[in-house]
Amino acid sequence: MFRTTRRVFAFSVAAFMGTISFGLSGASAQNIIIGVPAAQSGPVGVADHQDWTNGVNLAIEEVNAAGGVLGRKLEAKIIDLDMLTPEGNVAAIQTLIEGGSHAIASAFTIIPPPAMDTAAPSGIPYLHGNTSSLNVDLFKKDKKKYRNVFQLDVPEVWYGSGFVKFLQDKVASGDWKPKNNKIHIVQGQISYTQLISKATQEAIAGTNGEWEVGAITDIQFPVQDWAPIIRALQETDAAAIMIDHWVAAELAAFAQQYAADPVEGALVYLQYGPSQPEFLDLAQGAGEGMVWGTVYGVYADEKGAAFRKKYRAKYPGIMGMVYTGGGYDAVMMLAKAWKEVGSSDDFEAVGNAVRKMEYRGVNGFYKFNPETNSGISYPNMTDDPEGGQAHLFFQVQDGEHRIIAPKPFAEVEFQSPPWW
Repeated sequence: MFRTTRRVFAFSVAAFMGTISFGLSGASAQNIIIGVPAAQSGPVGVADHQDWTNGVNLAIEEVNAAGGVLGRKLEAKIIDLDMLTPEGNVAAIQTLIEGGSHAIASAFTIIPPPAMDTAAPSGIPYLHGNTSSLNVDLFKKDKKKYRNVFQLDVPEVWYGSGFVKFLQDKVASGDWKPKNNKIHIVQGQISYTQLISKATQEAIAGTNGEWEVGAITDIQFPVQDWAPIIRALQETDAAAIMIDHWVAAELAAFAQQYAADPVEGALVYLQYGPSQPEFLDLAQGAGEGMVWGTVYGVYADEKGAAFRKKYRAKYPGIMGMVYTGGGYDAVMMLAKAWKEVGSSDDFEAVGNAVRKMEYRGVNGFYKFNPETNSGISYPNMTDDPEGGQAHLFFQVQDGEHRIIAPKPFAEVEFQSPPWW
């Protein structure tokens, strides 16, 4: 609880300072305003939204230092987002629209439709990292209405098929010799985790017996005690364990309990949550050897490494590896579109520029699929490493997150976890 409170306070200060830095001399109508709905309190999402806001502010600082866009400064208008209710999503987006935003840049909302429905009539370019099938499905139903709503990454279902592909690649490369062909899925009950679980099961079935579902165990947020889950994992004794959950603090608690009673020889995959900075802090070393992935993360190549260095200089401490780069890239893409159009006020033209854009950011290559208005995933959707955003797999090694796959972007080799 102390940890959460401290992070909420840190986020509030950062958001406040960001608004001061790019705004006050600047509640000026001359500034180009980027509206940022960001959760500053609540049980989930605060860490990711802090990462996103930090990335946004870093990009704005760089753009303004280079002279701004079209002779104007960029300004971040940051407001609190209650993303767990439809009303909260509507209120945040509506406030930013009425506040004169020229674009909206959001990490994610738990309930995408209300935010999309509020933003769409304004025509304001709305860039987000929802990682949501709901978002894609809504766009497909009315492409004209939602034409200026862009999902920077891909839907969550790719986490499932991508994980099975990762396991297959590890076996084929000789990096891992699994003790059996079973995968034990521990699944949350929200739409996001359920869709990932379903996609994983479908991908397993598609291996024609190479892999099989060893067991499926349900969990309900918030997870108070992982002991029953760990007992179930012991009973199944699967070669691969997938914890289909995304809350970092709860995954850190799992890591601590698992380290005391592990499943011998099992590869443990924690889906996404360790990307949030507090995981390493709260796990206190128990996450060592565990694997996690993201379809949208900061690379460790030359471009990504330069960004990481700049980010850590401005925001010391453990760096989030996903939405830090997402927020940064979103601002840079908007700045590019505004320059190309020659205006920040022609929303339709700016939206068209974003839609046609090809941009290589710190989180990979952006090109929007016209059928979904969302990104393209490598190697899940393209064989070209520079044709989309890499589905990155990290392993905790020596207390740090290190990329182990896909091969073109790997920093290090996979290492045997300590419980092996």
